Amino acid sequence: MLELRHLKTLHALREADSLVEAADRLHLTQSALSHQFKELEERLGMQLFVRKTKPVRFTSAGLRLLQLADSLLPQLRSAERDLARLAGGTAGRLHMAIECHSCFQWLMPTIDQFRDAWPEVELDLASGFSFAPLPALARGDLDLVVTADPVDLAGITYVPLFTYEALLAVDNQHALANKPFIVPEDLASLTLITYPVERDRLDVFTRFLEPADVEPAQVRTSELTVMMMQLVASGRGVCCLPNWALHEYSSRGYVTAKRLGEKGLYCTLYAAIRADMLDAPFMRDFLLTAKDTSFATLEGVSAAR
Repeated sequence: MLELRHLKTLHALREADSLVEAADRLHLTQSALSHQFKELEERLGMQLFVRKTKPVRFTSAGLRLLQLADSLLPQLRSAERDLARLAGGTAGRLHMAIECHSCFQWLMPTIDQFRDAWPEVELDLASGFSFAPLPALARGDLDLVVTADPVDLAGITYVPLFTYEALLAVDNQHALANKPFIVPEDLASLTLITYPVERDRLDVFTRFLEPADVEPAQVRTSELTVMMMQLVASGRGVCCLPNWALHEYSSRGYVTAKRLGEKGLYCTLYAAIRADMLDAPFMRDFLLTAKDTSFATLEGVSAAR
């Protein structure tokens, strides 16, 4: 009666929080996923979750199956890893660089899991802000680059990890805290606090301010997210961060998070990989682990579109 695909779809629904996003994660249409759930519920004779609720509310039957999924799916992944080792391809090298100051929150748990699962793989991690990581990837100096700025390079494939919303952090007493959303002109008289990277790698400039021909009154940089939040909270400026990085501070009332533009500013994070590495068992497993960890630990991310 039950199949592994049923457990995987329930698990995806819980992580994605909507049928649309779960279908995206599973590379299915929403119609196909709805049909699969309907078929399973008819087999079981009971409903698994309440439709049109956000976040998704599971029934007792749905929660019981999620318990089963949480138990079985990690065992399945472990068995698949063992089989990959038996088939060869266990050893290798995974040298990576990240172009994202906020990525350590989900990348470090991913790396910890990966080290346990693939102890034979040589693993190394570097910041991608002190050199050009994508050309290094193309040369073979690196094996993976985490980036939000894909560049068309021969032999390089970009695997989408997840989509997130970029939000503006303002101090709680700021006049902008009461606006429904931020327009570019709102930043013309403000100090914008950013990480110390080139402007053409910051979405708040390339996709929000520059298209409107708006320049902030001043730009100030900071290496650390916590320092940026302290500056914002004390009224020294505003800053743009991924929703998952900002959630830790806005949820505690330290700062206020505001949407950029009426429809929001959405970005996608990618894993850049050389095409010849895509089929390596340890690389496939790293990508799956990275996606699972990010959806389990980050607030507000969704399946890449």
